[in-house]
Amino acid sequence: MELSIIFLPLIASIISGFFGKYIGDRNSEIVTSALVSISALLSILVLYQVIVNQYEENIVIATWINSGSLDVNWSMLIDPLSAVMLVVVTSISSLVHIYSIGYMSHDPHKPRFMAYLSLFTFAMLMLVTSDNFVQLFFGWEGVGLCSYFLIGFWFKKESANAAAIKAFVVNRVGDFGFALGIFLIFYLFGTVNYSEVFQQIPTVVDKNLLFLGFEIKAIDLICLLLFIGAMGKSAQILLHTWLPDAMEGPTPVSALIHAATMVTAGVFLVVRCSPIYEYSPLILNLITIIGMTTAFFAATVALVQTDIKKIIAYSTCSQLGYMFFAAGVGAYNVAMFHLFTHAFFKALLFLGSGSVIHAFKDEQDINKMGGVWKKLPFTYVLMIIGTLALTGFPFLSGFYSKDAIIEFAYLKGNTTGYYAAGIGILTALLTSIYSWRLIFKTFHGEYNNKEIKIEETHESPIVMLVPLFILSIGAIFAGVLFKGLFIGSGGENYFWAESIKFLEPLSTDHPPTWFLLLTPCLVTISIPIAYYLFVKNKEIPNGIVSLNKPLYNFLVNKWYFDELYDVLFIKSSKRLGLFLWKFFDGTIIDGFGPDGISSFIKKCSIKANKFQSGFIYQYAFVMLVGFSAFLTFLIVR
Repeated sequence: MELSIIFLPLIASIISGFFGKYIGDRNSEIVTSALVSISALLSILVLYQVIVNQYEENIVIATWINSGSLDVNWSMLIDPLSAVMLVVVTSISSLVHIYSIGYMSHDPHKPRFMAYLSLFTFAMLMLVTSDNFVQLFFGWEGVGLCSYFLIGFWFKKESANAAAIKAFVVNRVGDFGFALGIFLIFYLFGTVNYSEVFQQIPTVVDKNLLFLGFEIKAIDLICLLLFIGAMGKSAQILLHTWLPDAMEGPTPVSALIHAATMVTAGVFLVVRCSPIYEYSPLILNLITIIGMTTAFFAATVALVQTDIKKIIAYSTCSQLGYMFFAAGVGAYNVAMFHLFTHAFFKALLFLGSGSVIHAFKDEQDINKMGGVWKKLPFTYVLMIIGTLALTGFPFLSGFYSKDAIIEFAYLKGNTTGYYAAGIGILTALLTSIYSWRLIFKTFHGEYNNKEIKIEETHESPIVMLVPLFILSIGAIFAGVLFKGLFIGSGGENYFWAESIKFLEPLSTDHPPTWFLLLTPCLVTISIPIAYYLFVKNKEIPNGIVSLNKPLYNFLVNKWYFDELYDVLFIKSSKRLGLFLWKFFDGTIIDGFGPDGISSFIKKCSIKANKFQSGFIYQYAFVMLVGFSAFLTFLIVR
């Protein structure tokens, strides 16, 4: 049963990718959706076994590498952490497969698209079920490759190709740090297997290494390098620039990769390596700072975006920041809880936005929408549910997980924790404002599209609405049903067993009542405020923009990160490349190499050609000179 979870998506990808043109578009869609759905059902059974019977297993599929002390198996590790990820990956993937049947109905390359989705699912499952860092890295690179394929699926669009390349290159930066971390782990411990590495961690706590001329603790360096990989994959600030551009891919891709699965791989990595990170308070504080900065940064940028998918993309970036600063304050289980609930409501929002885009014939600008809530009643209600869950409205899933992160940050009791809690509350308010801005500008107010008549907009087909309905159930009930299981009481949580390690149990105290009520009150109050600003009196936002034009431009241009990187890296790299091409390659290598030699031979040939005049007396003269030189040589000798 366990092996079927991994191999069914791979089989689906092979069938659709290699035999799609023989079995047809519809059969490709049915086969891939059915096999991934079966994988999802089996994953739920595995999670049930883990919850009820504390089931754990490490199934060795094959010996992969056996060379010297490097012994790496291709295996499937089943424990509470991987079981949760199995459910998240396969359930979201199966719903996205089904949704894609309707959304991609007019695309001529449906089998290829479904094959990419299934291959991505297989790579992600390889990642989350690995019992060693090499297999983890294999899955890590696999999802990166599939992300490249899917973002650039519409390869005839120049913007899609550019976005795919950008995602691939930026992730390579993070992956380079991740690879160095794996090399360092093998150098220090002689193994890359989780269990063996985690057992030996206490032996290197006091060990120092010389890295780039600096003396640094070995444990801190390992954690830092692994976290750099997590930053790239999970789009944390400094390595976040690829995520908004990745919206060039089809909307189902955005829901599968950039909301619920691939971007959470970095969070999974940090939580999986909690036995390492627990010994590095310095890097945990760094993770907290990076996480809370990302959460705030992405929320501010989302306030002014007009592309419906990019707003949700920045929301994803912000929520990932929450997960990281939860891990940074040591609340790894709470980070996983938010990862779990976030998968449902964020996939719901992405697929809901796809339904809106479908109704508006591929229009994504929310300023060209409005007034269609009666035309798209089901999409409207389902997106309202997703928005309520995202903003942390009381008693929906986001309320339980997001508020728990803020509370544990506050209970950490140190300066970093208090800052993280404060930024978390402020970001929650901003999240509510931009989320309701999206809803009100999309569904309420006047209809603003001059190219499409409102009568032409229509609700999505049932094959697209059913996945939305299922996701809405998770968005409503996932928090209340799983809070006790995921968080438990303090650090004494039987569910996670040894898959998450706490050197010190989490605080069992409760924050002050005013603190507990602050975030829900702000979130609730922001709804009528957003309605007034974006529906009733639109002049106020316009006036605020005109009064704060520099700040508005700063946010619209995403804090100028792209422009900064363009100056620091892109243009300088181009200039360096041009110099190396023209001077070293052209002048030196080609000049003294093939071009120089051929030019020399050509010149010699031209000179030699002058001797071929055709006059007999010139040939006789040359022969006489030669004969005289030869006689002189013989006499002198």
